[in-house]
This record gives sequence, C-alpha cells and structure tokens, in this order.
Amino acid sequence: MATVPCQRGAGVATAAIAVLALVAACSGRDDAAGGSGSRADSTRAARPSVDEIVDLQRVYYRDGLPGRWAGVRRDTEDETPADELTPEQREEIRRLESLGYVSGSRSAPEWRNVVRHDRDRAWAGVNLYTSGHGPEAVLMDMDGRVLHRWARAYREVWPDTVLERSERSEEHWRRAWLYPNGDLLAIFEGLALIKLDRDSRVLWANHCRAHHDLEVQPDGDILVLAREAKVLRRVHPSTPLLEDFVLRLGPDGREKSRVSLLECFENSREYRTIWDDRRERSGDVFHTNSLEVLDGRLAARVPEFAAGRLLLSVLALDAVAVVDLARREVVWALQGGFEHQHDATLLPDGNLMLLDNYHAPGRSAVLVFDPATKELLSAYTGSDADPFYTRTCGTNQPLPNGSLLVTESDNGRAFELAPDGTKVWEFYNPHRAGERDEFIATLFEVRRFGPDFPIDWADGVR
Repeated sequence: MATVPCQRGAGVATAAIAVLALVAACSGRDDAAGGSGSRADSTRAARPSVDEIVDLQRVYYRDGLPGRWAGVRRDTEDETPADELTPEQREEIRRLESLGYVSGSRSAPEWRNVVRHDRDRAWAGVNLYTSGHGPEAVLMDMDGRVLHRWARAYREVWPDTVLERSERSEEHWRRAWLYPNGDLLAIFEGLALIKLDRDSRVLWANHCRAHHDLEVQPDGDILVLAREAKVLRRVHPSTPLLEDFVLRLGPDGREKSRVSLLECFENSREYRTIWDDRRERSGDVFHTNSLEVLDGRLAARVPEFAAGRLLLSVLALDAVAVVDLARREVVWALQGGFEHQHDATLLPDGNLMLLDNYHAPGRSAVLVFDPATKELLSAYTGSDADPFYTRTCGTNQPLPNGSLLVTESDNGRAFELAPDGTKVWEFYNPHRAGERDEFIATLFEVRRFGPDFPIDWADGVR
C-alpha cells in the first residue's frame, strides 16, 4: 500500500519566513506584531454558547446501527452502562453523535470556479477540495479544470442505516487525504472513514465515528480523530458529553489503539486546569478539529514538541495542545488571543500558525505564534475592501514559494496570498443550492499539491 508523508509539512522548508512577512504585511490591525496575543474584549466577537455552536453546525439526528448501545466502548467504570440510560439521555447521545454542517447556507456570489490566477506568482500544482455539496472530492488544475473526481455515498457503503432529516453529515465528506497512486481516504463527519481507489471503489470502511482530520504515517498507519457520546459520571452525573479520541488504524483500516483526549487533559500536571476550568460539562466539550504529527524540528528549543507527539486544535477549549500519546498526557498548550480556532500547524522555522475564526466582530485571522514564548508574531486579517471571515471551519496552508493558501469555508472561497499580500489565485465553489442557485456550498478545504505530485492516473490527464 502506498503511503505519503504529512501533506501539511511536505515541501515547505523555505516558506516560513515568507509567510511571516506575508501576514505582517497583510494585517489590518495595528497590534499585529508583538505582545502576548491578548486583545481587549471590545474587539472580540461574541463567544457563542455550546448550544449556539450546535445550532451553527445544524443538528442532525441519526438512528443507531443494530447493537449500537451495547457496542459503546466503556474505558472507565464511571461510564453509565447503555442499559441504564434514560430515554432522554439516549436521545441526547443521538443528537451529539449527529453534529453536522450546513451544505449551503451563505448567499452565493456571482463568481464561480477560478476567478484569479497569476501564473507568474501563484505556486503551480493541483488542488484537492471537499465541499458541502455532496460525498465527493475533486482534483482540479490551477485554472479550475476538473482532473479527477471521487464519489461514494454513505448509503452505498451502509445501505441498512436509517438517518433522519433531509440534511445530514452523511451527505458530504468533511475531509479527504490523497495518496500518490490515486487512492483516497474520506471522512463522513462524526460517522465513518472510508478508503477508495482512484475509481471510487471501496477498499475498506470503518464506522469509527471519525471527524474533522486525519494523517497518514510513513508506515501506512492512519491517525484520525474520532468521538463517542456517553454519560461519564465523573464529569456529569446524568448529562451526556462527546468524548474525543485519537485512533490509530492500520493500513487496512482496522483499529490498533485509541487515546482519550479527556484522559490526556486529566493526566496533565500543568494543563489539567484548561479542562477543570471549563464551565460546560456536557455536550460537545472538545470539538477537536485538527491533528498534526510533530517531526521534532522544534524539540531543541521547546522539548515538549518532540517527534511523534501530536499538535491538536481543540475548538471548544479555545486551545492548541501538544499530546504525548504514549503517556496519554497534554504536555504543552496555548490559549489566549484566539477563539474557535482551526487548522493549527507548525511551520518549518518552528513557529505555530492557526486560523482564528473569531478574531474580531465579523473578522477572522491567520495568526503566527512563537511556541517558545507564546508570543503573537503576526496576523493576516483581510481588509475592509476585501474582508476575510468564516464563522466555522477554515484552513491555512503555507506554500513553498512563501505564499499562503487560505480556505474561507463559509463563503465557499479559497485564495492564495503572495508574501507581499497580493492575491495571486482565487477560487469560488461552483456548487450552488436553491431554486435560483442562491446558496453556495461550504468549502471545507482546498489543499495544494506541487507539480511533482503524480497525477498520471487522473481521468483528466490520461
């Protein structure tokens, strides 16, 4: 089975300094550089409650698979057994397990596909994207020409599953991972992980309640975020919560191990207070949304960033954390200066980049921090003339030419910014909804692969 290195870190050895210059030059704020990263409350967007988060993502209900209640994993004795759950608790567990995203919720602009492409300055390659329009991934060239498409509906894989409501997270893929031979991993948000070949034939499927992010290791193993809804008495005597896990799957999709993020915080001597101080003790208490395996490049300066540990973005805690899976412990964490963040990634020079969704009212930002000092170094916030805002989701990818590729999910847009802040590539999701195509589908992620990435297997290249 073919394997690939981490897509985020591949080929960006010269990008970090240019990215820092980029975000500083493009910042629309006077306090973009220096300081601790804290901001006055008046500049922050209003923080939503857990219930409002659920409402933003739209709650879907899903009937369980046969044997579902008996199959809930119980790693600790304080978990309420399935046969002791009340009807209300069971219904809340169903609700939590079915958190999804709206497939088309924003007014659609008239622009479609690639509307800007500076061939001299944009980093050449191909783009893979997933979208709220359907259970598929699309590979396109820099001009928006479709090179290949993978598609597989949830009901085709699990035909006996009954899902309620007309819009559900089984109707699209949240994220995809592309192998050099054309095989593809895809996440049905909160439901499952599947692997397809280049012709969209199912190689294997695991109903492991995968969500948000995954990474393939050089040995073929897959690390993926997953979650379970349950009642944990030590956390709350009666109300269910969603517990996040990191699963390790073999190349064949079979589970090898799982580590609870709750346990990692509980076991942390220095950072347990991040969990202890959380007021909401039920519902979607973590909402972990990105995962990256550290390569050790920063370990000499910050030992907590040792090779093999995981960098996680934990939205509901407004925290970025480093987890040691072997010790089941959070060994480093960053809070302050961002809210409801996504896509935390370590840059080649050892700085930390993330997408701050709630940077200011109606404004998101791409932030860069020094992990050693936890100091905010720079920020890209867009401008009044060209605002940048996504209330949910969003990604940021540093490119080898020093540019930054940003996915503005809610508005169905992705764009590449050159180091001087010039927009050199721009794409609008062509998939629309409504009687007059008045809605644009959520653009979960656009990921750029360089010119050396093999695509001879793609339909549009053959």
